[in-house]
Amino acid sequence: MTFWEFFMDRLPDVMSQTLRHLQITGISVAFAIVVGIPLGIYITRNRHAAKYILGVANIFQTLPSLALFGLLIPLLGIGIRLAVFVLFLYALLPIIKNTYTGIIGVDSAILEAGKGMGMTSRQLLTMVEIPLALPIMMAGIRISTVINIGTATIAALIGAGGLGSFIFRGISIGNNNLILIGAIPAALLALFVDWLLGVLEYRITPKGIR
Repeated sequence: MTFWEFFMDRLPDVMSQTLRHLQITGISVAFAIVVGIPLGIYITRNRHAAKYILGVANIFQTLPSLALFGLLIPLLGIGIRLAVFVLFLYALLPIIKNTYTGIIGVDSAILEAGKGMGMTSRQLLTMVEIPLALPIMMAGIRISTVINIGTATIAALIGAGGLGSFIFRGISIGNNNLILIGAIPAALLALFVDWLLGVLEYRITPKGIR
């Protein structure tokens, strides 16, 4: 049986696990955006807290994913809830750091001009700083999403499903076709989502700074 025949024979299962993979990644990154962007904005206003918040996020990023899964199983059990929480922790650092970097990188002369026009701090943030920092902020979201799509393959080890289930099953029985029907869709999914986020970034970025 050729790889294509093998793939088509298991297409419904591949589609189901791809949707599960996307669900795990999407929920975790969505939570990371909701938490990470406000934290990134906060530490631009409180630089003293920046090193602590970024330090904690960096610790989560550097911990081996299998170790983190193992440590949290007693608290969250196995399954999709644990997978989403661990991937949420992994997604935080690029989002927080890029939000922080993008906003503090806004030219001070532009901010002074805004203040001279009578803009409040909130207006400066929403009408000047965030629009100018948006490309860098979106880069953080794209990095987090692509990393999480790859890392989510490990979630199959704790019963969360996803494309990693094919990879680990293929490794256990020495079947390269099974490994490939997990690995190839995961890689294509990462490329597609990154492209989609790139289109979104272009659409929402103000025309003057594209």
